[in-house]
Amino acid sequence: MTYTARDTYGIYKENGHKSPSPQLMGANTLIGDHVHNVQNVHLGDVKEIVLDMRTGKVAYAVLSFGGVFSLGEKLFAVPWNVLKLDAAKKRFVLDVDKSRFENAPGFDSNNDWPDMADQAWIDGIQTYYSSSAH
Repeated sequence: MTYTARDTYGIYKENGHKSPSPQLMGANTLIGDHVHNVQNVHLGDVKEIVLDMRTGKVAYAVLSFGGVFSLGEKLFAVPWNVLKLDAAKKRFVLDVDKSRFENAPGFDSNNDWPDMADQAWIDGIQTYYSSSAH
């Protein structure tokens, strides 16, 4: 299911103008979107969107990889700024090789989330994904 299919409030309804991609999007409609890499390999799905309450900006998308019905899945906090919207395919693109993504710093879904406000953790995640981009 894509963000347009989850649009219960009509956010993406065309109002006489056509745009290559929405400039403003509802966070709830993005939960569940697929994330692929530039090689078109499916990396995971958006499970959560994390806001930085100090700045009012989106800090991370939490992606899930593997597992069945949340059992055995691994979660990854990916900096929002490294995700690119592919409006034509209604999904996100993350420029990282699948094996590098699988080995990224992650956590499990059993309430074992890292302290995402910890500056050392933030710097590590930013560095990991910044060094992944080509």
